[in-house]
Amino acid sequence: TMLASIARAVRPATFHGRSTLVDRARLATRPVTHRASVRRMAAAASSNPIAVFDTSEGTFEAELFMDRMPITASNFVDLANTGFYDGLHFHRVIDNFMLQFGCPHSKDAKSPRSGTGGPKGGTSYDCNGETVKRDGGGNIPDELIDQTSNEPGTLSMANTGQPN
Repeated sequence: TMLASIARAVRPATFHGRSTLVDRARLATRPVTHRASVRRMAAAASSNPIAVFDTSEGTFEAELFMDRMPITASNFVDLANTGFYDGLHFHRVIDNFMLQFGCPHSKDAKSPRSGTGGPKGGTSYDCNGETVKRDGGGNIPDELIDQTSNEPGTLSMANTGQPN
């Protein structure tokens, strides 16, 4: 079972060079040789944060679409920055399809409750200067404003199927 913990949680998508910020307009003309560099440059150009996942199988990064899904992305940032994901296992792994993590019960890799938990109900977080409150079950308001699909490499969030 893969152990997942967020390294440095979420960091802003900015580039630093010789102690000065690189001009975002110049990013488009900068040669890129690695896919991770392409993702970082795209995120920096859009000001979206990058989540850094440090797992027992290696490290990977994911751009959080704060510009498209601010409620959902802000929820992830809050949970990452408060240590919610630290020490969790990927509790559902289906080869060539998906990896799932985020359940607090998965700290015990053999827990039969893995996949059934979430954030504490009634907690809140900041989203673009406004407070968003999780309901009694820890769920956030629906955010069906974007047509981003779940293509390979997409970071997605589970949905209960119930409104909000």
